[in-house]
Amino acid sequence: MTDWIGDTFTSDVGWTHLEALVDIGTRMAGSDGEREALERTRDALSDAGARDARIEPFDVQGWTRGDSAIRRIASDEGNTVGSTPATVASGANQCIALPRSPAAEASGEFVDLGYGVPEDFADADLDGEVVMVSSDSPDSIDRFVHRREKYYRAVEAGAAAFVFANHVEGTLPPTGSVGTADAPLGEIPAVGVSKETGARLARRYEGEELAVAVDCATSEAESGTVVADIGPDTDEYLIVSSHVDAHDLAEGAMDNGAGTATLVEIACALAAREDDLDTRVRFAGFGSEEVGLVGSSRFAAGVNPEHVKAVVNVDSNVFGRTLRFDHHGFDALEAAAERVVDRFDHPVSLGGELVPHSDHWPFVERGIPGYMVSGETAGRGRGWGHTGADTLDKLESRNLREQAILLTELVVELADETVTTERRDREAIASTLEAEGKATGMKITGDWPF
Repeated sequence: MTDWIGDTFTSDVGWTHLEALVDIGTRMAGSDGEREALERTRDALSDAGARDARIEPFDVQGWTRGDSAIRRIASDEGNTVGSTPATVASGANQCIALPRSPAAEASGEFVDLGYGVPEDFADADLDGEVVMVSSDSPDSIDRFVHRREKYYRAVEAGAAAFVFANHVEGTLPPTGSVGTADAPLGEIPAVGVSKETGARLARRYEGEELAVAVDCATSEAESGTVVADIGPDTDEYLIVSSHVDAHDLAEGAMDNGAGTATLVEIACALAAREDDLDTRVRFAGFGSEEVGLVGSSRFAAGVNPEHVKAVVNVDSNVFGRTLRFDHHGFDALEAAAERVVDRFDHPVSLGGELVPHSDHWPFVERGIPGYMVSGETAGRGRGWGHTGADTLDKLESRNLREQAILLTELVVELADETVTTERRDREAIASTLEAEGKATGMKITGDWPF
């Protein structure tokens, strides 16, 4: 029967949920807005036909953004940090604090380190300096160097402050957290600036004394994970997940309202196909992904790996038509995706390398088969993700519906009792990270679990 395809393609349930999420306002980890988003997602899964929908709470380090600025220290005028030097970048369009930056002000000679890849740090004397790096990575390096790796390389080099410059045009300062699981707050003040502001800083202030100031507040807060089930009550189950939180400077439409809306649409479609499921499907809407995968890490620590058949994690889709399935080298996941692609003759992109970011990772690092499902992007980086431009107007309901159809079929395919998935040894996961050049960065950021 294919009635479910027509029903999904004409459904407005997922899109309506997406609109509700982006209209909440901030969904920052631990905020009232995140709590409202979790509650709305719980209710939407229940209305879709999932059973026992609930929120499982957990504590999190709360962080609230204040003002931030980059200031020039004009020593010839007798100015010091304490006497309010001339401001050269401030305000939401020029300079924003990176979440979990400490509230602090620090100064030093300004250094533009370009891409901020490992060799850039190896060749520079950065002790006491204000370091700026790009959000991009060059084609000459065989991996994407994450923001947090660049930040902790700066910390390790003794930098006084960190400036993260977007490589995308449009006066869009980027956000993204610093900090580690063991130390949620970073060690030096960190800000994001637009490509245009970064270019101006590099042109005018290279080698001059600059101060970076961050005002923010921290608190004890509560986040949570939405959990609900569809299908038979089997010991083994699939996890279909997304993250519900978003950064506070935008609507979080793509990242990750889209993934959570897709989760709800999949639940509607699976409720109509419940008889086709041989394995229980557990939906998980994680909180606090944007501040270090907190929700999924706590959830993954509590599961029996032998009971989780696979994880289908949806993060940052819908803005384009083509889905990307990073299957992390699990042969059964690659084969299942290929079968669904052949069945629907729909464009997708497959990747076998390990992706140690987003909510699939706490499961994959334990050897549990898992996908990272996202939208295909051209080049490296997030585009306008993690900026104030992540808004609903850039997404299309057609893409959400088509992708929900593909992912529903994929979940049913994986739930088939004839499909088996093999776990990978944790040592093999670690060896693959070493071979792919990702282990060094993970060790620097405190993300190395092996």
